[in-house]
Amino acid sequence: MSMKILLGSGGVGTDERKAMYQSLMSENFSDCDKVAFVPYASDDHDGYTERMSEFSGLEGDFVGIHEYEDPVSALGEVDGIYVGGGNTWLLVRELHERGLVGPIREAVMSRGIPYAGVSAGANVACPTMQTTNDMPITMVPSYETLGLVPFQINPHYYPGGIWFREEEDGGFLKHFGETRSRRVSEFHRIRDEPVIGLFEGSYLRQNGDFFELLGNKAALMRKGEETVTVSPGTLLSGDLTTA
Repeated sequence: MSMKILLGSGGVGTDERKAMYQSLMSENFSDCDKVAFVPYASDDHDGYTERMSEFSGLEGDFVGIHEYEDPVSALGEVDGIYVGGGNTWLLVRELHERGLVGPIREAVMSRGIPYAGVSAGANVACPTMQTTNDMPITMVPSYETLGLVPFQINPHYYPGGIWFREEEDGGFLKHFGETRSRRVSEFHRIRDEPVIGLFEGSYLRQNGDFFELLGNKAALMRKGEETVTVSPGTLLSGDLTTA
């Protein structure tokens, strides 16, 4: 079954990027009358749902899945699923505790319900949450996530290190914390899945058997290989090789 999946990094900080985000969301959910928003990456479910209902620009019903007494049953009443960003650990805990991991996977992969996920919502579309950047603020029952795609995503990716100034008029100093690529290399010590680092403002849109990169660049990181940077318009297979 052909799936409609849209996965984004976030970084919608300019009018141009906001317009692109809203256009891609509208296209992804074009056949949907009712979209369920999953706000569990935040602890303000009502407020987050209200903000994203306006920001997404989607027409039709936009309902928070938390509003249902049984969120699993909600999946039978909607024809689109949008998982918002925030803290991935909090999101994964809630998805497992509310019994949503399997039902969301089945809704998307077996019933063909369109899915969109940004930042943490993109992380959980992967086999595991283990390439998140987020602070582990809570325990999770399992690192396993939805597995809608066979690769891993590192959102908010940037190449190289960080330089900063301690004083406004001071010189730049090098920050010696881990880079994104270093974190991914640590992931590859124990896992084999390829990882795509999505730069801010970049998206992956499923296009038949391929994933099309839109908006901004991305870094492809495979175990034991050099990082490859690809440009918008690139088509990628499920193993993150270029078409």
